[in-house]
Amino acid sequence: MTYEKLLWRVIVVALSVFMAASSSAQQAHKTPKAASKLAANAAGLAFQPGLEPQAINILKAACATLAAAKSMSFTAVVSYESPSRLGPPLVYSTRSEVSMVRPNQLKVITDADGPASQFYYNGKTMTAFAPAQNLIAVANAPPTIDAALQAAFDSGAIYFPFTDVIVTDPYKDLADGLTTAFYIGQSSVVGGTTTDMVAYVTGDVFVQIWIGRDDKLPRRIYAIYLNDRARLRHVLELSNWALDPLLPPDAFEVNATGAARIAFERPDATSDAPGMKPPPKKRMSTKTQ
Repeated sequence: MTYEKLLWRVIVVALSVFMAASSSAQQAHKTPKAASKLAANAAGLAFQPGLEPQAINILKAACATLAAAKSMSFTAVVSYESPSRLGPPLVYSTRSEVSMVRPNQLKVITDADGPASQFYYNGKTMTAFAPAQNLIAVANAPPTIDAALQAAFDSGAIYFPFTDVIVTDPYKDLADGLTTAFYIGQSSVVGGTTTDMVAYVTGDVFVQIWIGRDDKLPRRIYAIYLNDRARLRHVLELSNWALDPLLPPDAFEVNATGAARIAFERPDATSDAPGMKPPPKKRMSTKTQ
């Protein structure tokens, strides 16, 4: 055999070995991906929407803790997305200091990425005050917080993302339209404590909530409206909780000396800043309590 033929045979053998090794490597590389895809498909087939008992028990415990409080105060920071001129969403925020005494006293002092506002309810009247503009609107109100919140929305388009936290029966509001609930796991990075994470769907809203493992208080609520094609996100952070604090009666009196009176009514569509608040839940416009 000539040297040239021997060299050619060596090259052919080497190429064969390399191609076989390359083929094996490619198969080995594809196998984990294929296995992962099969596992994902299997997991998707295994999940059936429903109400997991563990998730429901956690939600009920949180709602019972809130319902049992005769008074409470907390801080609510809301961050929500609104489409920009370029398409990707911008994020706006509000911070509300909330105080309430059941059944008929509520105060919400709100700073915002926009005009600040104050809301007062004392069982007889509800008052909306815009301190920067020194404008005040006062209207007669029903005798309970639940009914006043509904009246404020119906007559003045006033909506608080934390409404379900302060109503008389939080679980009743949550369960109205509840179709799916499942337990996710625990977190130690939200609210400075250990929380249980639960996801659920109520009405047309997908929600993930972080609830304190020990105190049963909600610390973060993440919501997406399922009928929103843009899937804009709304996040409610709850902190500085105080249950059953002693709040003086004058805590619910507005200090608006010299403010100009305006009608308590829905703002004109042309003056209402778009995207400055999350859309209300559908049931807010139909349900009375």
